[in-house]
Amino acid sequence: MVKQIVFILALLVTLGVFTYTFFRVLAYFKLTRQDYPIRHLGKRFSQMMKVAIGQTKIFRRPVIGLLHALVFWGFLVILIGSIEMVVDGILGTERAFRALGVVYDVIIGAGDVFALIIAVAILVFLFRRLFLHVKRFTGIEMDHKKHVDANIALTLILILMVSLLGMNAFYVQHAAAVGHEIHGAFPVSRFIAPWFASLSADQLYLYHEINWWVHILVIFFFANYLPYSKHFHVYLSVPNVFLSRLDPLGKLYTMENVKKEVQMMMDPNAAFEEPAGEEEVERFGVKDVEDVSWKTYFDSLACTQCGRCTAVCPANITGKKLSPRKVIMDVRERMKEKGPQMIKQGKDYSDNKAMLRDHITEEELWACTLCNACAEECPININHPSLIVEMRRYLVMEESSGPGDLNAIFTNIENNGAPWQYSQEDRMQWAEELYINES
Repeated sequence: MVKQIVFILALLVTLGVFTYTFFRVLAYFKLTRQDYPIRHLGKRFSQMMKVAIGQTKIFRRPVIGLLHALVFWGFLVILIGSIEMVVDGILGTERAFRALGVVYDVIIGAGDVFALIIAVAILVFLFRRLFLHVKRFTGIEMDHKKHVDANIALTLILILMVSLLGMNAFYVQHAAAVGHEIHGAFPVSRFIAPWFASLSADQLYLYHEINWWVHILVIFFFANYLPYSKHFHVYLSVPNVFLSRLDPLGKLYTMENVKKEVQMMMDPNAAFEEPAGEEEVERFGVKDVEDVSWKTYFDSLACTQCGRCTAVCPANITGKKLSPRKVIMDVRERMKEKGPQMIKQGKDYSDNKAMLRDHITEEELWACTLCNACAEECPININHPSLIVEMRRYLVMEESSGPGDLNAIFTNIENNGAPWQYSQEDRMQWAEELYINES
């Protein structure tokens, strides 16, 4: 009974903190633009199963990709066992799902095997981060805090797997010691259990309970740590793939407010229509975090910060300042900086800074070739060029501060109806002295 009370209190605290975080993040989403429609649910589901659940993009690096995929799939299986632990904690039962019979054996057995696989994979990941100094894990956006954050998350996962194996091993050995039936299959823990054969039944039960509590409390802590760490993608990567764009990567979306004005200009009947009431002037493109769509902010939270996008970026490879990962991460950082005051004082709040220039420089934006290599490589379908284009649109349409050559082209189009500096009357002068044989 005491165990139930302590567990329920711990669960309530966990749910309370998680609820606070949920509504806090939701409030930030309300500060963004809401113009990202969600259609074609069938195609989206198919894309999610292929890219997110099937982990197809991650296999472009076969060895490390397989380890990442096994960790992901293993968590899906172990999650069922974690749900059972919550039920046991609330009801005071032991292995509440054992009534599933053979299905239960398969689930628990798979979880036992995956616990070992994940533990080994996490050790490999930690070794790579601490000793191999992989280039794509570095960059100006990857400060010391980001590396510590990644190591903490990996360490917590390792503790989860070790405690799960410990819990299973002590359960098997305790059941054998007192003659109880063993519920579930334990392919790995059966080999570990004999290591503790010298312990008494009471000691085995005590160590089982210690591992049980360590495992569930780390789960509770991890669940609330994730939204504040780089590993928020544990929650958001699958829905982010579901919500990702379905159009070809090279397609650029038109600006609806500009398109509407052009259509009115091209419609003769529009000249005789009564003008509507004054509409609020919309900002062209993206200057600050309140100008991005909610999906772009979702991307920034879901970003795994793996650096695969930056590693394939031709601009970055050739030494330019652009890092697609940094551009996406800066959206999250800017919202963290400005969002709290916007919630308190309204969307009109200004701290005399902006995402453009204070976080993302013009040099970074114009270095992008729009080749879409970053979006193609991203394992969770983040579309970096769409944000870059929106910020370029702000520079050009609001400030006329594009590169000099680009501004010259725009001026020529406005004055001459063509990108060249010659007027329409002089456009054919180049052909005047050409000899044309008409025979």
